[in-house]
Amino acid sequence: MKKLFTSLIFGAVALASCSDQYLVSGSSNVEALEGKMLYLRVFKDDDMCAIDSSRVVHGRFKFRGMMDSVVMANVFLEDNSVMPVVLEDGDVRVRIDETTQSATGTPLNDSLTNFIQKKLQIDARMAELPHLESQMIMNGIDHDQILMELGQQAQELEIENDRLITRFIRSNYNNVLGPGVFMILTSGLEYPVMNPQIEEIISQAPPYFRNHPYVREYIKKAESNMEKLRQY
Repeated sequence: MKKLFTSLIFGAVALASCSDQYLVSGSSNVEALEGKMLYLRVFKDDDMCAIDSSRVVHGRFKFRGMMDSVVMANVFLEDNSVMPVVLEDGDVRVRIDETTQSATGTPLNDSLTNFIQKKLQIDARMAELPHLESQMIMNGIDHDQILMELGQQAQELEIENDRLITRFIRSNYNNVLGPGVFMILTSGLEYPVMNPQIEEIISQAPPYFRNHPYVREYIKKAESNMEKLRQY
């Protein structure tokens, strides 16, 4: 099963509005999931904590429970994150296929799924570059020209990817999607750092975003690491 956006391993816990109950109705055509137990987990106290579970029966599963705030969670199969989902008012519909996953039916989930689909489109175009290289070689195109053209395309896709992520986080500074996607973005790094993209995100962020527990701790560690690097 294809993992989304570098595994999408984290969910953000943040106050957004008052809600009483969440309902997530799921379906899947992945045979390997049949009979398996799925877990709904949220990030809390530096760990992923399970708040609900559901067994897949005839391609169906359901999560239902009480909550005191809107949260961004993840559906897990054992220790592997399958997909993110926002627990908010309304009936959330989750679909898990072999290569795509989606959560729809509520405003934040619709927004997150739309963002992930755009991200996957960029990823697919990036993954196509080696195939384009092979085609160009077969067509007898000069090797230096191939490197120049494909290198430019790769650079443009990287810029497009960074802009997509940055703009999405900035447009969701004041709800759980901002910190949640920031967590996903930074989880793939070897250690917390302040690169140009993260600096741009942090520099314009309002208090709600900067005071999120994960974001606040990330900034603290990243600034410390950057200071250590400057000393060498």
